[in-house]
Amino acid sequence: MEMEIAKIFIALLVLVNPIGAIPIFISLTPSTGQAERKRLAKIASITVAVVITTFTIVGESLLKFLSITLGSFQVGGGLLVMMIALGMMNAKNTQTKTTKAEREEAESKPNIAVVPLALPLMTGPGTISTVIIYSSTAHSWLQQLALVISGGLVALCCYAALALASPISRLMGQTGINIINRVMGMLLAAVSVEIIVDGLYRLFPQLVR
Repeated sequence: MEMEIAKIFIALLVLVNPIGAIPIFISLTPSTGQAERKRLAKIASITVAVVITTFTIVGESLLKFLSITLGSFQVGGGLLVMMIALGMMNAKNTQTKTTKAEREEAESKPNIAVVPLALPLMTGPGTISTVIIYSSTAHSWLQQLALVISGGLVALCCYAALALASPISRLMGQTGINIINRVMGMLLAAVSVEIIVDGLYRLFPQLVR
């Protein structure tokens, strides 16, 4: 189970990418005090954990309700994750997470912790689709539990990154953050390929032969 948690944790951490969210978090809270930033970070991280847990529980049922095969969803979700990975490798904030209009609208909101910080910046379509895929391919409640635990650990990382956003930003600078984004993008591309290949095997079992 330890290996299962480690693999899922890394995949979700790369997708959520709390380090990549730091510049946007700082830009949305330019005159906010440290205590308020910590409060926002706490709300955002709790939301991340809730979203991951919710889609872990309802993911498989949602696919059945919509009459979507797991293989089709894996291929579609894998392609979405690949788009995010390519954006990260080019050090860009991909439109599958947040758009420019959404970020501009967020600047006028008094509380940005849930929207757009947690949703859709950190737990956007790519993260949600990956959680649904992992939960739908789980073979036991222990694997489901591993996914929930991984989500909780990722949420803790989100809190740490956002609560320490200013010192991390000063220490790493934009160049350092871009380097981490590119490395995470490469890891995420590998995750997306695994998801797509597994989906193709489910759609075309003869490919295994």
